[in-house]
Amino acid sequence: QVQLVESGGGLVQPGGSLRLSCTLSGIIFRTKAIGWWRQGPGKEREPVAVISSGGGNTLYADSVKGRFTISRNNAENMVYLQMNSVKPEDTAIYYCGARRMYDLGPQADYWGQGTQVTVSS
Repeated sequence: QVQLVESGGGLVQPGGSLRLSCTLSGIIFRTKAIGWWRQGPGKEREPVAVISSGGGNTLYADSVKGRFTISRNNAENMVYLQMNSVKPEDTAIYYCGARRMYDLGPQADYWGQGTQVTVSS
């Protein structure tokens, strides 16, 4: 059974930092590209960042480029999203997803349940 479990969400002030984690099990982790998506209030889910199966390549949405960093630890089946200089518009439910293709596509083969990130003073 494939499971993705996100953690690390919460309330953070504008300009602050937060690190999201995703633990994966039940799949051959190292063969999958892993990404983060988010869905803000009243918006559709959108891709944020993706990292290739080996971890050597990353892609970011323009809205987070230079502020967010995605990384993975294949030995521990973990993926992270370091969020720096956060803005109120980063407020969303953040989802971890595993997919075969390494790109910023809208869909994943497997999803986590999501973790809420709220940026507010």
